[in-house]
Amino acid sequence: MIKQYTITVNGTAYDVTVEETNGASAPTAAAPAKPATAKKPAAPVAAGSIEVKTGAAGKVFQIPTKPGQSVKKGDAVIIIEAMKMEIGITAPEDGVIASIDVEVGDMVESGDVLATLN
Repeated sequence: MIKQYTITVNGTAYDVTVEETNGASAPTAAAPAKPATAKKPAAPVAAGSIEVKTGAAGKVFQIPTKPGQSVKKGDAVIIIEAMKMEIGITAPEDGVIASIDVEVGDMVESGDVLATLN
C-alpha cells in the first residue's frame, strides 16, 4: 500500500510517498512541495502606531490578547514557540491593542510585526 504525506521541515513543505512492505514503512521519494504559507499582511486601516515585533523566529503558540484590550509595558501580547520554549512577546509600552497581525500556528521570523498598539 502506498501512502502520501506532506511533511514540513524548517518551514519547507515536502510531499513524501511511503510504501508499506512486509509490515514496515520505507520512504520512497521526497520532493519539495509548495512553499510554507506566508503570514497575512496586516490590514493598514486597523494598524496602530506602535509595533510589537518578535525578537526570534518561531511559531505563534498563543494569543492571550485581543484588539481593544489595554496592556501595560511588559505584558505578553503574543506567545511564540521557538526551540521547544514558549517566549512571550511583550508590549513595548502602555497602550491599547489596535491589531493582531498573526494567527496561532503562523511561522514568524525575527523582526516581524505581530501586533500594533495605539
